[in-house]
Amino acid sequence: MTLACGIDFGTSNSSVALSDGQRPRLLELQEGSTAVPTALFYSFEDNTTTFGKEAAARYLSREEGRHLRAIKSLLGTGLYDELTQICNRRYAFSEILAEFLGFLHQAASSELKRPAEQVVLGRPAFFVDDDPVADAKAQEQLEEAARLAGFKTIAFQFEPIAAALDYEQSVTSEEIALVADMGGGTSDFSLVRVGPDLARKPDRRDDILAFNGVHIGGTDFDRLLSMATLMPFLGFNSTLKTKGMSAPSWYFVDLATWYRVNFVYEPRVLTEIRGVRRDSAEPDKIDRLIRVVENRLGHAMLGRIEQAKIDLSGEPIARLSLADITNGMVLRIARRSFERSIAESLGRIEARVRDLIRSAGIAPADVRTVFLTGGSSRVPAVRDAIVKCVPDAAVVAGDAFGSVATGLAIDAFRRFGRA
Repeated sequence: MTLACGIDFGTSNSSVALSDGQRPRLLELQEGSTAVPTALFYSFEDNTTTFGKEAAARYLSREEGRHLRAIKSLLGTGLYDELTQICNRRYAFSEILAEFLGFLHQAASSELKRPAEQVVLGRPAFFVDDDPVADAKAQEQLEEAARLAGFKTIAFQFEPIAAALDYEQSVTSEEIALVADMGGGTSDFSLVRVGPDLARKPDRRDDILAFNGVHIGGTDFDRLLSMATLMPFLGFNSTLKTKGMSAPSWYFVDLATWYRVNFVYEPRVLTEIRGVRRDSAEPDKIDRLIRVVENRLGHAMLGRIEQAKIDLSGEPIARLSLADITNGMVLRIARRSFERSIAESLGRIEARVRDLIRSAGIAPADVRTVFLTGGSSRVPAVRDAIVKCVPDAAVVAGDAFGSVATGLAIDAFRRFGRA
């Protein structure tokens, strides 16, 4: 039996799926989970590298080491070509990406009982907004990393198209579907004609009416929520003794951005912050910032913000513990505060969906279904921003972390399964 491999390498989570042309299935990667955090942990204690859930667990156990998340966000940026210090060695970010993809390659190879050589990788509509050169470079970088990880034949499919292929497995008649893949780093949309007869066509290009995307996702929501609620308690926008001046903002922006947190841990930064504390008119806030940096709590703080965001999908109030930095304090965050913090992003998402419908040359009423996937699709305000563009469409929630990988495996079998 020939099995074809699809990989959803996500900003926040990653999945692997295989297809034999009949029933695609997601692989269990760790502890029975088919989706694992896109994370690495380099241990300074035993000089090992771990991935996914194990990486997160070792970091949270306070083991000495370097924790990295949201590494997909580096693709197409100037940071990708830089080196980063990990223990006694400097790593290229390309090497770090290849190591994580190697972990996924190993999972696929183990299931196949042979080295996995062919793969369809998902890619967002735009790795980088409004910069075709950087966007093309990002795909080249991802292909290079996949090759270093062990894959030999590498193809790409747009993530919202892959999600549409997954949704198509459940439809009983032909329709136009708006597929929204709301990931950790990007929000991607497609309008696709789907149906049981269409699913058998080898070439689906004519059924893709339009697709687009915007570089907004769950990690952006984490950053915006953190900047609006947590960072002011650590000194963001706090005043200095010099009239009209406030504490430098970049410490807080980096602490609120998953892939930049480690930059704040460099020794020179702590020295700078202590200098800011001497000049601060609100030194108690800067003291909290110093405790976060001294104890390398940046990822932990962002993890709590991420959990608060998740909690706010079902509750009006989330509680974020600050016990380890200030006298057992708990920060209460209201859903309306979260929605205010992401309002501009929601507007951009809605505008992109309306552009999609116009570019397809159809009316909103022509869209029968909105198919939602990706972790950020669980945020009520995000759903509302999309659905208001097609108010007559039914809403179907797919597998938040598995629909794209499943569709990529379907696409992979069409490309490679009959070879």
